[in-house]
Amino acid sequence: MLDIIRARLLQGYRTHPFPKEPPTLPEDFRGLPLLEGGCPGTCRSCIDVCPTGALSKDDGELVLDMGLCLFCGACARACARGKIAFSRDYRLARRRREDLLVRPGPARPLFETQGPSPFRHSLHLRQVSAGGCNACEADCNVLGTLTFDMERFGIFFSASPRHADGLLVTGPVTANMALALRKAYDALPRPRLVIAAGSCAVSGGLYAGHDETLRGAPSLLPVDCYIPGCPPSPWTLLDGLLRLMGGPVRNGAEG
Repeated sequence: MLDIIRARLLQGYRTHPFPKEPPTLPEDFRGLPLLEGGCPGTCRSCIDVCPTGALSKDDGELVLDMGLCLFCGACARACARGKIAFSRDYRLARRRREDLLVRPGPARPLFETQGPSPFRHSLHLRQVSAGGCNACEADCNVLGTLTFDMERFGIFFSASPRHADGLLVTGPVTANMALALRKAYDALPRPRLVIAAGSCAVSGGLYAGHDETLRGAPSLLPVDCYIPGCPPSPWTLLDGLLRLMGGPVRNGAEG
């Protein structure tokens, strides 16, 4: 017991002071995409290199769909004019699917609130991997470690949907998982939430259009929160969950 106490004292306090302070992000972190206007009408280098078709043009201007984006950075590397960049802004969660579209000019609102949340004191989630590759699932799992410690905010993962406030869905929703996901949703008590985490859950991602998958959670369930990424950073996930709860997201970079 004395050895355990000694080791704990040597380790110190390991939980990050988020959201009072901004998170510590890796050097190669890719966050909110930034687009510049004035893209030549005939240039398609970034569009052609995108593996998911996340980039398109509307009236000659680039549009990037974060719901499809893998944040691989191929488009930014392919653009010889530097019209595409990825910022270090990890706050990617949006309430509406259309707010995931990034265009040149001012960014859309971070997350539109709809009055006081009934889950502002606690949020119990059943995590459902609907055919995921385990990348998004792994980043969800680390939210329970001492660095992130989501339970200090009243966020918990539940073993059963009957004891949960909502579903946190990862994966593109394979045909074999569609019925199970629907049953999990039907088992939730009301009011209930659905969170689509990761590009696969938001839109089908890299597997969109495949015969054995649906186009993510929205093809089957009403979604209340979209958290893009491949996978989304744990900080992106935690920020999105706190916004959904109407919690105190503050670190000096609020927008």
